[in-house]
Amino acid sequence: MTDQIGLGLDGAQDLQDFDIGVVREFITFFPDNGLSKVLKGYLSSGASQFPLRATSATAEGGVSLENDEENEEDVPLTSEDCLVLMTDGVDEAKDSVLAHRLMSEYYLFLEEYESAVETTRRGLKLVAIETKKSGLKFQKILDAFNSTLATALIHHQAPKNHPEARDIFEEILRRKPQFTPALIGLGLILEEEEEYAEAVTFLDKAFENDPGNVRIGAEAAWCRALNGDYTTGLSELEEFLEYPQMDLKLPRARELRAQTLYRIGICLWELDSSASARKDRQGSYARFLASIKANPNFAPPYTSLGIFYEDYKKDRKRARQCFQKAFELSSYELIAAERLARSFADQGEWDIVEVIAQRVVGSGKVRPAPGSKKKGVSWPFSALGVVQMNKQEYQKSIISFLSALRISPDDYHSYVGLGESYHNSGRYNSASRTFNYAENPTDGVEMKKSGESWFTKYMLANVHRELGEFDDAIRGYDLVLKERPKEFGVCIALLQTLVESAWRNIETGFFGAAADSALRAIGVAISVSEYKPQAFNLWKAVGDASAIFSWVQERLSDIPLRKIESLLKVDIDSSIYDLFHETDGIGSGQLGLLSADDQTSPVLARSLHASILSQKRAIHSCANDIHAQAVAWYNLGWTEHRAHVCLEQNQDSSQGKAGTTMLRAAMKCFKRAIELEAGNSEFWNALGVITTPLNPKVAQHSFVRSLHLNERSVRAWTNLGTLYLIQNDLELAHQAFSRAQSTDPDYAHAWLGEGLIALLYGDPSEALSHFTHAFEISDSASLVSKRQYALSSFDYLISTPSASSNITNLIQPLFALHQLAFQRPDDVPYRHLASLFMERVGNHDAAIEALTSLCGTAEQEYEESESPASLSRYAHAKTDLARNKLAAHNYSEAVEDAETALDLTSDADSCSMTPEVLRKTRLSARLTSGLGHFYLNDMDSSLASFRTALEESQSSPDVVCLVAEVLWAKGGEEEKSVAREQLFESVSKHPNHVGSITLLGAMAALDEDTETMEAVRDDLASLRMKPNLGVLQLIRVEEVLDAIAFINGGDEGAERETRHSIMLAPGKVTGWAQLAEVSEEIFPAQMALKTAEKSVPPLGALGAVELSEAFSGIGTLGDAQRAVSLAPWAEGGWKAMGNVLE
Repeated sequence: MTDQIGLGLDGAQDLQDFDIGVVREFITFFPDNGLSKVLKGYLSSGASQFPLRATSATAEGGVSLENDEENEEDVPLTSEDCLVLMTDGVDEAKDSVLAHRLMSEYYLFLEEYESAVETTRRGLKLVAIETKKSGLKFQKILDAFNSTLATALIHHQAPKNHPEARDIFEEILRRKPQFTPALIGLGLILEEEEEYAEAVTFLDKAFENDPGNVRIGAEAAWCRALNGDYTTGLSELEEFLEYPQMDLKLPRARELRAQTLYRIGICLWELDSSASARKDRQGSYARFLASIKANPNFAPPYTSLGIFYEDYKKDRKRARQCFQKAFELSSYELIAAERLARSFADQGEWDIVEVIAQRVVGSGKVRPAPGSKKKGVSWPFSALGVVQMNKQEYQKSIISFLSALRISPDDYHSYVGLGESYHNSGRYNSASRTFNYAENPTDGVEMKKSGESWFTKYMLANVHRELGEFDDAIRGYDLVLKERPKEFGVCIALLQTLVESAWRNIETGFFGAAADSALRAIGVAISVSEYKPQAFNLWKAVGDASAIFSWVQERLSDIPLRKIESLLKVDIDSSIYDLFHETDGIGSGQLGLLSADDQTSPVLARSLHASILSQKRAIHSCANDIHAQAVAWYNLGWTEHRAHVCLEQNQDSSQGKAGTTMLRAAMKCFKRAIELEAGNSEFWNALGVITTPLNPKVAQHSFVRSLHLNERSVRAWTNLGTLYLIQNDLELAHQAFSRAQSTDPDYAHAWLGEGLIALLYGDPSEALSHFTHAFEISDSASLVSKRQYALSSFDYLISTPSASSNITNLIQPLFALHQLAFQRPDDVPYRHLASLFMERVGNHDAAIEALTSLCGTAEQEYEESESPASLSRYAHAKTDLARNKLAAHNYSEAVEDAETALDLTSDADSCSMTPEVLRKTRLSARLTSGLGHFYLNDMDSSLASFRTALEESQSSPDVVCLVAEVLWAKGGEEEKSVAREQLFESVSKHPNHVGSITLLGAMAALDEDTETMEAVRDDLASLRMKPNLGVLQLIRVEEVLDAIAFINGGDEGAERETRHSIMLAPGKVTGWAQLAEVSEEIFPAQMALKTAEKSVPPLGALGAVELSEAFSGIGTLGDAQRAVSLAPWAEGGWKAMGNVLE
C-alpha cells in the first residue's frame, strides 16, 4: 500500500482520478519495478484512457523539446505484449495492491472473467492485510476492487455467481447510491434474471450518471424492448446506432454495433410476427446479416438466421449451418444448441447430441442462480439421459433425468425417460411410481404434454409385467390398444404377457385362469397375424398357448383347434411344417387334421401337434437371426419333449421304439440349438434331460458341460442327481442333490431327489419329510412333487393308523391330488388315491362320484383289453366304492358292489394282484357285504359274510367283534353264547385289544354275569393305565367300567368308580366329564372344561366335539354358545343352549 500512498492514489475512486503525470514519472524513474511494468502495460493497452506518453511538446520553430532517444524507445506495445508485461509485473509486485487492481481491470477489459475474479480476490486479501497493519479501511479501494469482482462474477459461470455479485453491488449502493458500476452491474443481473422493469430502472440511472456511455444506453433500450415495449426499444436502439461510439473505426465498436444491429433485428421480428414480415429480407433478416458483417464472431444473429431459414425458408441445411456456427462461437446460445441437438437426434447421431448437451451443461446457463425467478433449462439433461439410455448407461441416465426434473418439475417427457431408465435398470417399483406420477400428479402439478401419451401407459404396463402384476399389465396394454389398435409392439407385449400370465397361473394353481389366458392369447395372435404374420414372437406365443392346455387337461375341450389351424395357414407355404417330419411324424398332414371332426386323434395330441407346428413356424420366421434361431430350436425341443411326456411316456413297452419318436426329435432340436450357440448352459442341460433315457453317457457329458458353463445352475445339478439316481449310484446322486440344495434351497426337485434316496435306503419317515418340504415349496406345475407327497402321505397313514385322526395329515395331500386331477384327469391311480383320502376325511359323496367314474373307466378298459391289470383296477375301485356307499348309508348298492368285487376276484389267476393285496381286497368286500346285510336286517347273510371274513382274516379281533355284534343282534341264546365264546377266544389271543374286552364287558353287563364282569373289570382296570390308549378307546373303557360299577353298586358305585378314574388320571377329561354327569354338580363340569382346554392341540389330541361337550356341561349361555361355535354339527351344544334358554 505504501507505493499507492506514495503516488497519492489512496483516495482515487476511479483510475481516471489518477495524477497521470506522477504515474508517468514513476514509470520513468523505476523502469524495472514490478508496479512500473504493470503501469506501463496498462497505459499502453486500450483499457486506459491515458496514453503512456504525453503528446509531444514542441518548441517555437517546430523543434522538439524531448530527447530523440526517448522517441526511439517509444515503440507501441501489442495487447499480447501488454498482458505479458503486466503478468510479469504482478508476479514481481506480489504485495502491490495497485498492481493487482490494474491487472484485474485489464482482465475485465479482455473479458477474461475467471482471471479477473482470481486477481481481484488476491487484491482484496492484500487490502485486508494493509488494513490490519494500519487500521485504515481504504474504503474507496475496496469499492473499486469489489466493483471489479462483482462485474467479473456477472459473467463468470453465470448465473451461478449472480447472488454474490448482487450482494456486493447492493452493499456498495447502500453507501453510494449513484455508484455507476454498481448500477450497471445490478441492471445486468436483473436482465439475466428476466426482471426487465427493474433492470431498466438501474440502467437508466447509470446512463444519467454517464450520458456519454452508449453501451449503457443501448443496454437500457434493449431491456425496455425485452419488457414488451419493442417500439420504444427499437427507436432508442436506432438512435444509439448513429452515435460516434458506434463507428467501426474505433477499437471496440464492432462488437457493440453488431450487438445493437442484432437487437434492432429482434425488435423488428417481434413487432410484426406475420410470416410475410418475417420472410422479408429487408427487415430483420437484413439486420442480422449486418450484425454478422460488423462482427463475424458475434453468435446471436447466427441463431436468429437459423430460425429464419428453418421456420420460414424451410432450408434445413442452411439452418443447421447457422446453428452450428452460433454454438461454435458461444455455448450460451441455448436455442441454437437445442435445435441442433434435435436435428442430430432425428438422424440418430447420439454421440453429437451428447457433445452438444455436455457443452451446454458445462456453460452454467442451464441452472438458474439460487433465489432467481428465472426458469432453468432442462432439455440438455433430458438429451443426456436419452443418449445414456441408448448406451445402456441407465444409472447415469437416471441422474440426468432427475437433474432435468429438478429444473422443470412439469417436464412430462423427462418423467417418461426416468421411468424407462428405472425399468431398464431393474428398479421396477421406482419405475411404477414415476409413470403413475407422470400420468396422475398427486401434488397439483400440471404436466406439459406434447403429442400422444400412449407410450407412458405402455411402459407402465411393461413395469407391471416385470413385477408379475399381469392383470394390471394386461389392462394397461388394452388401454393403449384402444388408442392404437395395430401397434405391433404393444400387441406382441400383450400376447407375451397373456402367455406369461398363463404360466404363472399354472405355477400358482389357478388352472382355469391359465386356460382363459391361453384362449385370449390365441385370439390376440389371430389379430396380429392380419398385419404382421412373420413375427418370431407371435408364433412362439401361439406354441406356448397351445401347449398350456397339456398342463390343464381338464380344459382341453376349450382349445380352439379350428382357429389355430386357420392361423397356422396364414401367409405361408404348408411345406415348411414338414421340418423334421421324418423324425417326429408331424408336418403339413397333421395341420389339416387339427380341427378334424372325425376325432381320429385325442384332443391332447392335436393340441400338442398345434404347439409343435407353431414352433416350427417360429423357426421359419427367424431364418436370418442366428441367436433367435437357436432359441427357436430350443423351444421346439422342449415342445417335442412335452409331447413325448404326454403321449408316449405312458405307452406300453410292447410298442418298442414308438415310445421315443418325439424324444429323439427333441434331441436333434437341442443339438441344432447347441450348434448355433454352444456357450448356452441351458441348451446343454436340455440335451442332458433328453438323453438321460437314451444314452446316459451323453447325458452325463451334457450336464457336466452345462455346469462348466454355469456351475450355479440348480436345475443342472438336480438333473445330474436324477441321472445318477436312475443309474442306481445313490452316493453320487446324494452329492448332486446336496449341491443343488446349497445352490438354491427353494428348488423343490432337489428335495424330491433326497426323498427318493431315503426311500431306497428304507427310511420312509425321512422320505416323507423331504416330500412334504418339496411339495410346500414347489409351484403347482410340478406333478411329481404332488404325486410323491400324496403317495408317501398315504403310506404313512396306513402304517400309522392314529395319524388319520389328525385332519391336517389328510387335507394337504387331498389338495395336492385335487390339483393333480385338474392337470391330469386321466391319471387313474392318483384319482383312485384321491378317493381314498376323501373317504378318510368323510367326504363320501365326492369319493363315490370319483370311484363311480373310475369304475366306468376301468370297466371300459377291461372290455377293450381284457388285461389282468385293468381287471384288478376295476375290482379295487368296486371294493372302495362299496365301502363308501356303506358309509353313505346306501346299503343295498354297497352290498351289490361288494358282491361284484368278490365275483371279480374269485379267480386269483385272472387278476394281477399279489396274494396279500388280493386277500385284503376280498376281506374289505366281505366286511362291507356283511355290514350292509346287517343294516338291511338280513342277519343270516351278514353272519355268513362275517364268518367267511373271519376265516380269510385269520380270526382278526376286529372281525371277531363284528361277528359277535351280529350274533348278539340276532337275539338267540345260542347265538349269544357263540358270541361270548368268540370274544373269550379273541381276548385270550389278543389281551390288549380294547374292542374285544369292552364288547365282552358290555355283554356281561347286559346279562348281569357277575363272574364275567369281575374278570372283565380287572382287564379293563389294567388296560386303562396304558399310556398309548386313544381318547375314544379310553372313553369306551370308562363307560364299560361305569356300567359294571352301577350294576354292582348303584349310583354310589358308579360315582365311586368315576372318582377312582379321576384319581388315576386327573389330567384327562373323561373322568371329570363322567363325574359331572353322575353327580350333576358344577365343580366336576368346570374341571372337565379346564382339562379339556389343556388337552387340545398342540398340547393334546382332544377334538372339537369333545371340547364342545365340555363347554356344554357348564350350563351357562356363554359356554353353550362357545360349544355351538366350536362344533356346530354336534347336538350337545344346541341342547345345552336350549336348556339354558328354557
